[in-house]
Amino acid sequence: MAEISPTRISSVLFACTYNAIRSPMAEGLLKHLMGRQIYVDSAGVREGEPDPFVTTVMAELGIDMSRHRCKTFDQLEDDSFDLVISLSPEAQHRAVEMTRTTACDVEFWNTFDPTLVEGSREARLDAYRQVRDTLIKRLKLRFEVG
Repeated sequence: MAEISPTRISSVLFACTYNAIRSPMAEGLLKHLMGRQIYVDSAGVREGEPDPFVTTVMAELGIDMSRHRCKTFDQLEDDSFDLVISLSPEAQHRAVEMTRTTACDVEFWNTFDPTLVEGSREARLDAYRQVRDTLIKRLKLRFEVG
């Protein structure tokens, strides 16, 4: 029996509510892991503002997020992706809606929103680090990278 090889993914969109924390983290991490092997972008359901804690925790891994600008689904230059990974329930609904008429896979990785953590700066940064580290593990498994 012939072995069925998985379809090669050449473009991925990460989506969350504001494109401020979870989806830009995932975008930066996958670009860091895979370089230019695949096209990676991110978007949010609503307009957001870049989060300085994202810049801080990503810099700990040598990933520069200082130039990230939040954008919505409506501001995407291209909406033809092989895979959309949504990281919040609201983004999942929008991703399903966007891909209704396209040959695109949608995966839902419900990811904790670190802005819900209150307390000291360090406690809040730890919440962001947990999200970052969880995303790294999932990305390495999903895309079979080191």
